[in-house]
Amino acid sequence: MRHSIHDPEENHAVNATATLDLLRISRERNVGRFVYVSSSEVYGTARWAPMTEQHPTFPMTVYGAAKLAGDCYTRAFFETYGYPTVVVRPFNAFGPRCHHEGDSGEVIPKFMLRSMANQPMVVFGDGTQTRDFTYVDDTAAGIQLAGTQEAAVGRTINLGCGSEITINDLARAIAQVTGRPEAEISRIEPRPGDVLRLCADATQALEILGFQPRTSLRDGLQKLSDWYRSQGTTAEELLQAETVRNWENPGPARGR
Repeated sequence: MRHSIHDPEENHAVNATATLDLLRISRERNVGRFVYVSSSEVYGTARWAPMTEQHPTFPMTVYGAAKLAGDCYTRAFFETYGYPTVVVRPFNAFGPRCHHEGDSGEVIPKFMLRSMANQPMVVFGDGTQTRDFTYVDDTAAGIQLAGTQEAAVGRTINLGCGSEITINDLARAIAQVTGRPEAEISRIEPRPGDVLRLCADATQALEILGFQPRTSLRDGLQKLSDWYRSQGTTAEELLQAETVRNWENPGPARGR
């Protein structure tokens, strides 16, 4: 189930309480390993970059704070009970089936669909914020490796490419991929709690998991564009479910 990323109680219930419940049940039933999929949002804005796993955690959103609580519960089960756990922190995964709608709408699908529909891409703030985007196949491969590599047990591991791009440059890259190099960009007020900079240090992922992203940002964007065009639904139709200022009126939770 998807949930509202802005609702404090729901975030705590899903990412903190539910994680604790799953850890307890998994340990009771002797599940061989527990891999917790956290988020780079636990760090907040980068104090330095690239960001190692030792970077301070100052989440700027209730989602990030709830994810950090899940981190702590997962590590505590390893330290207290010796239960084999791993925490992975993906940095901005994207690809087919990403979400453009509701309060969990993501920047890449929002930009891509708007560009494909000949509508302005909407940038929150000045667009100098940076992100480290990883294609979904690579993120999934990293999570799988965390579940199989023995050296990963008890560790917290970033999953990212180690390459940051500004939101302005991302919009221009998407305009090129969608065949609209002159696509319009509009700007509105900054998004509350927006992280200003993210860039992963994925050294541990390489050394412990053998994790190496294989899909470049450009190739991943092209794959996503091709996927949208293969769905039999127009960008205009998909955008009917979009909320631009999606932090103001969070939509109801819906199944994936």
